[in-house]
Amino acid sequence: MTERTIAVNYLARVEGEGALRVRIRDRTVEEVELRIFEPPRFFEAFLRGRHYTEAPDVTARICGICPVAYQMSACHALERALGIEVGGTLRELRRLLYCGEWIESHALHIYLLHAPDFLGYPDAIQLARDHPEAVQRGLALKKAGNAIMRMLGGREIHPINVRVGGFYRCPSRDEVADLRGEVVRALALAEETVRFVAGFEFPKVEEDYEFVALRHPEEYPLNEGRIESSTGVDIDPADFDGTFEEVQMPHSHALHSVHKGAGSYLVGPMARYALNHDRLSPRALRVAQEVGLEPVVRNPFRSVLVRAVEVVYACEEAVRIIDRYRPPERPWVEAPPIDHPTHGAAATEAPRGLLYHAYDVDPSGLLRTAHIVAPTAQNQKRIEDDLRHLVTRSLDLDTPALTFACERAIRNHDPCISCATHFLSVELVRE
Repeated sequence: MTERTIAVNYLARVEGEGALRVRIRDRTVEEVELRIFEPPRFFEAFLRGRHYTEAPDVTARICGICPVAYQMSACHALERALGIEVGGTLRELRRLLYCGEWIESHALHIYLLHAPDFLGYPDAIQLARDHPEAVQRGLALKKAGNAIMRMLGGREIHPINVRVGGFYRCPSRDEVADLRGEVVRALALAEETVRFVAGFEFPKVEEDYEFVALRHPEEYPLNEGRIESSTGVDIDPADFDGTFEEVQMPHSHALHSVHKGAGSYLVGPMARYALNHDRLSPRALRVAQEVGLEPVVRNPFRSVLVRAVEVVYACEEAVRIIDRYRPPERPWVEAPPIDHPTHGAAATEAPRGLLYHAYDVDPSGLLRTAHIVAPTAQNQKRIEDDLRHLVTRSLDLDTPALTFACERAIRNHDPCISCATHFLSVELVRE
């Protein structure tokens, strides 16, 4: 009997702190654990008892890379609870803000976290020495995304201008127009990024994913839509808990979210693209076709190429909104008085995938419950499935090579570990 253990005590080039353990016995993969050990931060617990107006600012602190996603999901869920609808220019501004987050987050992942894997470098610093133009392109894209977030959100990290019903302040037409030149340049850089990434050498892998994402009747999804899957799920976000469930794993401070009766599923760029390919903007669709990106991508290593196409989409959508912008009469929709306990749930598309929020609000406007399901928590079991398959077909690699292959496979999904650690259910049994 032979036994081999692959251990990565600290995962590099992902957001947050985690580890990996794989145990192989007699050429059988017996154990795969993506260990998320970053301490839980109990956001749901300390939201209870706060006024609902605080939720967007509190939840933004869950992640410094995707704060807009948490603000938008909180706002949409609470607006459902309050019975208000945000449309017109305010809705467009929300999409613009979300575009900024997609641009900066995807650019960070593509150039600084993932490209070194494909180009043979240990980190982005080493990559920049030989390919300075590539890293500069990535930083310019991230700068453009941050500029959108700063203009609309008040600052690029943990924006402060978002509120239930809209914004505290809407920008002038000139303020929005001043962004146009930088975003147009970013659009050209985004197209260059797709061609750059298309030149990577991708391992030939196919996974049988159940893709889960929002789908909107007219748009590539950012803020709104029904939750659909490649296996036939088609539900309102309010029915999320009836279709998916979270389970506690002893090796992780993040819950695993699974499709009830069906197991793991995948959220994120590959899922959005597979379910919404026909909703892409013209330039995004054209460049995807140019590089031979098929309508459904099942190779997790090609997820970086899908992310690059989404950057093109986000830049193109941002230009469209900027060109049509006219300041609204009021920066927010006023919420009506609350005269009875109410509940609201919603989902939006964070850069890393579907993000679900649900809240119970009492007649005084205080939150009685809060439930948040982050994209990485939903993907964690699927990542472990990918790792199990990768190790099974790579048993002849030596330990250093197999360890690197596992780390690279995790980075395919751009996990945001800090986002996933806000919830923890602990049962202590003493014998």
